This record gives sequence, structure tokens and C-alpha cells, in this order.
Amino acid sequence: MLHAYLELKLSWELFQKGPETLSDPERNRLSEVATRQDGIEQRILASPQATHVMVPGPTLQTRIAEIRGRYPDADAFAQDLERIGLSEAELEKAVARDLRVEAVLDRVAAAEAPVSEVDAEIYYRLHQDAFDRPEARRLRHILITYNSPQQAAEARKTLEKLRTTAHEREKFAAAALRHSQCPTALEGGLLGVVRRKQLFPELEAAAFALAEDGISSVLESEVGLHILRCDEILPSGLLPFAEVRERIIERLTDKRRREAQKRWISGLLAQRRQA
Repeated sequence: MLHAYLELKLSWELFQKGPETLSDPERNRLSEVATRQDGIEQRILASPQATHVMVPGPTLQTRIAEIRGRYPDADAFAQDLERIGLSEAELEKAVARDLRVEAVLDRVAAAEAPVSEVDAEIYYRLHQDAFDRPEARRLRHILITYNSPQQAAEARKTLEKLRTTAHEREKFAAAALRHSQCPTALEGGLLGVVRRKQLFPELEAAAFALAEDGISSVLESEVGLHILRCDEILPSGLLPFAEVRERIIERLTDKRRREAQKRWISGLLAQRRQA
């Protein structure tokens, strides 16, 4: 029963599909991984660190509800359980086991020293390339599409007029809502923060040549005619440590926890080989 649940879970993790759709080599691989994982989990649950680890009822029910929520209705959920040979009671038991394993690993990780601000700053100094912000601009646009040369001429005429009459941000946003045929019209034409290689090539050079509050000439792409407005220039350069400190601490904490768990599991397996 537990092995069936484990194979179901690992099949989606390893191959992004259910066990019944696996090829013979994939099924063999799944069986090997599931057998090894089952052995590891048994060692985890037999360890001293697992003593007195209990799964609160609400936590278990929340996880079961999450699993049910992946299905369109209760019948589909029941049919899938039947297909893999699990009753709801057996599923609940398997999920409770999963949660106990997670709780033990959390207990192991919690024993690790927390990541300090000094640790984070050392990482920042040694990996500054990772915090080098590329040049970006906060842009809006108005798009008008066309299906004939006459429509193209009308669209160009409209956009040329808007370039001069809707220069201010609020007026440009209002013009986008009224004239733009892009879904961004509902947000005043806001494209958001844009970096290089995120726009049509026909638009990029003009976009990154704009001054703050500047408006482009009428530009043509494969989808129609545009004008762009630069609301803000976000310069390139090294992000300040204060801006990325919490992100680094979170990343290093996660890495430290995972490494502690791997060392502990390796120790469990080594004890088994020596026994």
C-alpha cells in the first residue's frame, strides 16, 4: 500500500506523468527509486530523532485536502485511488507517514546554526555577478492593429496625434485605455519593467533610447503599430547589499538545511551498512 503511494508520488516527480503511462525502462527506474526511498524513510522513522514526532490532525487534513483539490470532483479522486489500489484510509496513512518524515527532517535541519548577516555579506561579496542588475525601463505602449493599407494609414495618423496630445503619464494611460488593442490597455498600456530582449526587435532599440517620460516615434512590429512611453529608467549596476540581504539569507538557509539533512541521512545509511 505504502509502496503504491510512493510510486505514484515519485512517478510525477521523476517523469511528470502517472505510473500507468510509463515505459518499461521508466517503470524499472521508478521501482528502483521507490524501493530505495522506502528504505531511507524507514531508517528516518526508526531514528531517535523521530521519537515523539506526531502529525497534528489539522495538518494531515490540510494535506489530504490539497491532494483532493488536484481533481475536478470527488468521483475522479475516488477513481484514481481505485486505479492505484488505495483506499482513502490507506491514503491517509501514507500521507501521515510522509508528514512524519518531513517533520523529522525539519527537526534535523532546525539544529543547524542560523545564517547570519555576516554569512550573507560574505556570499554577496564573493558572488557579485549574481547581483548585477541589467539596464531596464518601465514602459507603456499603445498598439493599433490593421488589416489593410488604409487602416494602417489611419492607425499611424492616430498614433502621431497621440504622441503630442498624450505626453503626460496620466493622459497616455487614458489614451491607451481608449485606443490600444493590446490587453495592457486595461492597465493604461503598462508593459511593466522591461529588460533587453523582451520586446519585439523592432521596438527594443527605440525603447532603450528613450529618456525618462519620453515617447517614441510610431513603430511597426509584426502585430501592428505602436508608440512607447518610458515612465522610469532603472539603471544597471550592482544591487545594494541591503536590498538583497533577506533574499540571500533565505537562499543560504535553505541550502544549509538541505545539506544538513543529506549529511544526516548519509550517516543513517552508513550505520546500517556497518551493522
